[in-house]
Amino acid sequence: MKSAARSRRAAGVGLAVLAVLGGPVACSSSSGGVDSSASTSAGQAAGGGTTYTIWDPYPQYDKSSEWVKLLDKCGTDAGVKVERTGYDTSDLTNKALLAAQQGNSPDVLIVDNPVVSTLAEAGVLTTTEENKLDVSAIAPNLLAAGQSGGKTYGVPIGANTLALYYNKDVLKKAGVDISSVKDWASLTAALTKVKAAGKKGITFSAIGTEEGSFQFLPWLWGSGANLTKLDSPEGVSAVALWADWLKKGYAPNSVINNTQTTSWQEFATGDFAFAENGTWQLANAKKAGFAYGIVPVPGKDGGTAPAPTGGEFVSIPVQSDTGRYATAQKLVACLTSADNSLTTTTTLSYIAPTEQVQAKQVAATPDLKVWVEAVKAAKGRTSDDLGTKYPKISEPLWGAVQAALSGSKSPQEAMAAAQSAAASAIQ
Repeated sequence: MKSAARSRRAAGVGLAVLAVLGGPVACSSSSGGVDSSASTSAGQAAGGGTTYTIWDPYPQYDKSSEWVKLLDKCGTDAGVKVERTGYDTSDLTNKALLAAQQGNSPDVLIVDNPVVSTLAEAGVLTTTEENKLDVSAIAPNLLAAGQSGGKTYGVPIGANTLALYYNKDVLKKAGVDISSVKDWASLTAALTKVKAAGKKGITFSAIGTEEGSFQFLPWLWGSGANLTKLDSPEGVSAVALWADWLKKGYAPNSVINNTQTTSWQEFATGDFAFAENGTWQLANAKKAGFAYGIVPVPGKDGGTAPAPTGGEFVSIPVQSDTGRYATAQKLVACLTSADNSLTTTTTLSYIAPTEQVQAKQVAATPDLKVWVEAVKAAKGRTSDDLGTKYPKISEPLWGAVQAALSGSKSPQEAMAAAQSAAASAIQ
């Protein structure tokens, strides 16, 4: 017999609207498909034995990886066997909602942070309070990405975000001292010098998908604007900055169709002074063949602009057999503990969510210092209690950026249209 709470949860899942966020954005890269290292379904494992299921968005990691070894260790420590399945990020949300509707959710679910609010509002996830998960040491700005309605629905496993990579040789030839780049005006002045020296200025992704919104958010937030008032003077100034760069040739027209990957490929040619990209490109930067550096995205009037956080939350889905929660809690606590966090974040190319482990990361890899600073200033896309409203704002936003950069609308017209569309969508 279904309990009343379970019936409400099923109804909530059935009514859930899936907000597909344009594929993996600012997460560990994934190749798609299901990891052959774990084929047992959640339904088979939920029969009450000593097997617990974990679903994650890291299909690129097999049994020999440090990640899967950690999952196995956490299972051993909890006295159970772990059956793990790795899904492509975009597939995982659909599968999690379907599993919840069918009553066979995994015991532990690891999902991209913007998806947490979708699953929480559908009644799929338990709260950290319900399962006594300690989140007191987690940075509040990172924890906010997993909160909805004043409740927290998981523990962040790590975070990544955006910053500006720069080519030291290009800047040197253009006579630009990177320490002078502190705000939008000084960055634009640097781009002017770079173009005059015969090189290319800056590349980024402005594609009409979530990747485009993701890359634009540091400029929107860095202007002082927020997602609930896109057509504010500050918001208009942010899209006008990008449009002006294209008009003056400081950024190539290709940014309109650039993904974060193709944008990086442009920077890797060695012709560009700057590229906006993420923590996940560090390994590629070291292979680029030229001297590079990294600085935070500057705010309009200085300081570090809040960039959006990427990364996943480890959560415990609702179960009909509530007796499974105690062991699931042990698994989550193990995966997110300070002792294991350094291994996890190194494997997944993330910045740790606690200051204690961040300090260890910087001590081991000084190059990560700028990323720690960027993550400290970062902000969740669904923060400010936007939750499932965010995707309904993001789509008009990327459309506005596309319209302004292509010249089909002025920045003011583009952002006014976006605000109107977003307001209608979230009513």
